[in-house]
Amino acid sequence: MIFTSNPPLSLYIHLPWCERKCPYCDFNSHTADNFDEQRYIKSLIEDLQQDLPLIWGRQISSIFIGGGTPSLFSAEAIQQLLSDLRALLNFNSGIEITMEANPGSADVSRFKGYRDAGVNRLSIGIQSFDDSSLQAIGRIHNGSQSIAAFNKARQAGFDNINLDLMYALPGQSLQQQMADINRAFDCQPEHISLYQLTIEPNTLFHSKLPGNLPDDDLSWDMQQQAQQALSTAGYEQYEISAYAQQNRQSRHNLNYWSFGDYLGIGAGAHGKITLPAEGRVIRRTRIRHPQSYMQHQGIHRISEQRELLAQDLVFEFMLNALRLVEGFDKSLFSQHCGLSTRLLDSAIHQAVELKLLVNSDGHLKPTSHGLQFHNDLQALFLDVDISQKLSIQPEILF
Repeated sequence: MIFTSNPPLSLYIHLPWCERKCPYCDFNSHTADNFDEQRYIKSLIEDLQQDLPLIWGRQISSIFIGGGTPSLFSAEAIQQLLSDLRALLNFNSGIEITMEANPGSADVSRFKGYRDAGVNRLSIGIQSFDDSSLQAIGRIHNGSQSIAAFNKARQAGFDNINLDLMYALPGQSLQQQMADINRAFDCQPEHISLYQLTIEPNTLFHSKLPGNLPDDDLSWDMQQQAQQALSTAGYEQYEISAYAQQNRQSRHNLNYWSFGDYLGIGAGAHGKITLPAEGRVIRRTRIRHPQSYMQHQGIHRISEQRELLAQDLVFEFMLNALRLVEGFDKSLFSQHCGLSTRLLDSAIHQAVELKLLVNSDGHLKPTSHGLQFHNDLQALFLDVDISQKLSIQPEILF
């Protein structure tokens, strides 16, 4: 693999505790029983330090503090965390720092403390404004608390806020779902993430399926009407589940979808780093359980490290980049994977023939059909033939 430059670099920080585990959630989260935030912050910084040799000299363009429920952490703990990070990392001058928060743990003074610490983007897990829907998915807040949480974030000075919404919830009607969308519009957030409820393995909902789930036709109607309403309200869809006002796209998530690099620290965190001098890309995964994560030291916090092979790079790049509504230039594949774009030609041809993809002079863009049947589009790149095509010269890389 031949790399001409480093991809952009982000940092993901996982804070794994929640007040209660939601029955649909398959993230690495744990009930908050007297967790030691200072010990965990110290472990995060030690974890980062052993990864620093991998990214010497590179700037960090964005940070995302996810969970779990990061807003369970005090403002003082987040201040300490970001202060320590500034001492170790080279922050981009316009760095985006996002933190997730739940309405049940919203407080004006705490939000203001996060803002003063350097967090400049907040992502609030509303999911729904409807009390019956929230109860059906096991959330601990209600609709009034959702609106109050948003208002508290504004009072604290946040001018870049994402609201997470879900649809196709148990017992949810089309009218209820659109009422959620309209309540979100009343708040006027800069960004809205809209996800369909999916039943994931290793969740309570998977072992005990909730009743009265909307069928496929109703779920499709919900998606279509919501997308139309979002567009009319000035929210441009730029990724399958992401809608933003002008110039308010999530830079951190765009880096993921463009197959950029990211360090991942914290219990269960994943990272992907390009090593151009070695001609390889590696993934690292941390120990999942927070107590075990804090007990281990240095490299022993890493539960898995693997090198991405050419076939992995093809599929993982397309898995992410094909989520972008406006598509991407094919040359981005070579820049971020170090491989010839010729590897993609056969699968691209198939996708175009199936009307899942448009290829305009090397700019690849999913069609509306391709976005609707995204899994089918991705599958075309799962078994790309990489034989006899890896020994390429730098001058014909692109």
